[in-house]
Amino acid sequence: MSSSRLTPREVLTLSPTSMAHGGEAIAHAPDGRVVFVSGAIPGDTVKARLSKVKVRWARAETLEVVKPSPDRVDVACPAARAGAGCCDYSYIAPETQPALKRAILMGQVGGRSSISGVLDGFDSSEVSIVALEPHFGWRTRVRLGVDASGKAGLRRARSNQILTDHACTQVVDGLLEGLVGEGARRFSPGSEVIAVMDSRGERHVVETRRAQRGKRVERMDTVVEGSGVVTEEIQTLNGETYTFEFPATAFWQAHAAAPQAYSFIIEDWVSGDYASPVGWDLYGGVGAFIPAIGTALGSDGRVVSVDFSESATRMEQPGLEPFHPEVVNSRVETGLASLPQPGVVVLDPPRIGAGHEVVEAIASAKPEQVIHIGCDPATFSRDLSSWGQMGYRVKDMVLVDAFPGTHHFEVLANLRPA
Repeated sequence: MSSSRLTPREVLTLSPTSMAHGGEAIAHAPDGRVVFVSGAIPGDTVKARLSKVKVRWARAETLEVVKPSPDRVDVACPAARAGAGCCDYSYIAPETQPALKRAILMGQVGGRSSISGVLDGFDSSEVSIVALEPHFGWRTRVRLGVDASGKAGLRRARSNQILTDHACTQVVDGLLEGLVGEGARRFSPGSEVIAVMDSRGERHVVETRRAQRGKRVERMDTVVEGSGVVTEEIQTLNGETYTFEFPATAFWQAHAAAPQAYSFIIEDWVSGDYASPVGWDLYGGVGAFIPAIGTALGSDGRVVSVDFSESATRMEQPGLEPFHPEVVNSRVETGLASLPQPGVVVLDPPRIGAGHEVVEAIASAKPEQVIHIGCDPATFSRDLSSWGQMGYRVKDMVLVDAFPGTHHFEVLANLRPA
């Protein structure tokens, strides 16, 4: 197909029919070419300007909504209205978003021809949805950029420009007070600011050097407010509460309800009836899932947690003593060979996924159960394909809408050997 029929900056009238992974809607140009349209949703009719034209597809930005979808709402987030990349689903009715995300997941999973084996015997219509509440005011930790004048703010979508005058509706009350907007304090130009509201309602604000794109900063250069050591809690299904303390720079799920929701799902799925009562908690961070795994394994169980982050693993967690966990500060791909035989493996890799090498290494240890958590449907689908090649099959799958108002979501898959 020739690209000569479409030209950049050309304006088309488009009617999207579905959503693509990444927050754009999918429409078709008059010549049949797929067009990814930002700012549009299924049911809309929009005028959109082409920004990129390729042989088989194009990309466009909505200029005008000619006819709105019944699912379109006014944008509630001031930062998103100003162009920030925070709430890219903020113009979609909250009750509609989980179903759109499920369709995106099914499109990614169903669109990978090599994935069929891992889904043998599993009905994809059985994928359940857990929509976490609240829809607004759920984010307990945020990373802000700092401009040349020392003002902190969110970044404009698909840009490094920092918007310093608008707060986001994702964050919990009080988290950005005095940090963003008129009269806010100043920081070191070019740095980044990490703000966290922990489970005790204490705010911690730290300043760090700017991270490379897709990387996390481990070191706190300056503690601006609070102690810099956050406190979080997780319960098990029997009502026991476990406390975690760790640096503000260490990873913890952003949605206030997410760690608990994932923990309950994991504990419910782990049977404890394994030839080897050992659980691997891979990409384990501070050990948030150790109570769920350890409780399900029982008194004879043993949990080994592996994570490369020093900020997550260097602080001992006294609350986890009942489980006698072994914490290994290592990259997962290099740290598996020395671990004891597992009965169950829980892995929560970063957005890039685990990759075939890690999946193969885990499968070679022959765990009787694997719980794989994915935060990107494309890399999650790729990892599922690897699990299928290693002889594992999906028994359960849950989509957790842990990022309301955005295109992001997480998926938990319960796998067993075929």
